[in-house]
Amino acid sequence: MSLAKTTNLFRESSFWLGIVLSVLLAAGGTTLADMSWAKHLGLSGLTLAILLGIFVGNTFFGRIAHHTAKGVDFSRSTLLRAGIIFFGFRISFQQIAQVGWAGILIDSAMVFLTFLLAVQLGQRVFRLDRQTSMLIGAGSAICGAAAVLATEPVVKGQAHKVSVAVATVVVFGTISMFLYPVLYPHLGLSVQEYGIYAGSTIHEVAQVVAAGSAVNEHAADTAVIEKMMRVMMLAPFLLALSSFGEGKEEAGKRITIPWFAVLFIVASGVNSLHVFSAAVIQHINAIDTILLSTAMGALGLRTHAGAIRQAGLKPLMLASLLFAFLIVGGYAVNRIVMHLMG
Repeated sequence: MSLAKTTNLFRESSFWLGIVLSVLLAAGGTTLADMSWAKHLGLSGLTLAILLGIFVGNTFFGRIAHHTAKGVDFSRSTLLRAGIIFFGFRISFQQIAQVGWAGILIDSAMVFLTFLLAVQLGQRVFRLDRQTSMLIGAGSAICGAAAVLATEPVVKGQAHKVSVAVATVVVFGTISMFLYPVLYPHLGLSVQEYGIYAGSTIHEVAQVVAAGSAVNEHAADTAVIEKMMRVMMLAPFLLALSSFGEGKEEAGKRITIPWFAVLFIVASGVNSLHVFSAAVIQHINAIDTILLSTAMGALGLRTHAGAIRQAGLKPLMLASLLFAFLIVGGYAVNRIVMHLMG
């Protein structure tokens, strides 16, 4: 975004009103999380912020959307990425080493198998076109809507196909965010193993943060590390996709590099070197919690029941099978790799 566009954005009331609305949802989620019933249910502030956002988004938000849209979209995109970058200050390279080669192998296997399954099922079983199948596959395999948007110029996807793919990611990614913490006690996984499982199989970074935080801080840290390694596979994935004949003309011009993932690693490196005192890190983590909660509220506002209708039956059926594979197949891959490398 150019400096002039950024300056104009800051001058618009819909930007500030949207920020305020997202912050209010974050504050509401944080307040509710401190209540005894929320603690008993294991509901974090992040989870409750997005729940509040979903409620508002599907009730009266439509009447004020025009007055808040730019701030809400800024919160769910830019503030989310800023929150993920600052999340790096919660992580050290020593923790990354704990995930190790097993985590990298699990991520690689899940990206490859999920995308392959999407293309094969999409075209052969559901008779979807190749572009739609690949867009849904990329979103499920790597990092949700961001992967869909990054894959679009490579496969030359049409706008409505991109919308359908993003809608499926929103639907099943949101379900996974709430389902995984419920499944956790029945999986027979340690907190560390659960974090790797969640990070290697849940769609969006924000959803991984919420699913990990709902268990505990260590699960969230591990899940985000695993997820960020998966996000960083986006650029190699797009290069490989273009090398197999998908959108060669555009691939070299518009391949998206997930810079927020790189900056996340930089922040982790700084934290590993103990550049800042514990007090400073504590303040950074507090700011990060505000950023992530605000982004969660904004994401909830943009999660509409109409997304299900927009996606249509066949894309939803494909996405549901991929969702099932991420849960069941992902669990099997995690267990096998951990057993072999344990």
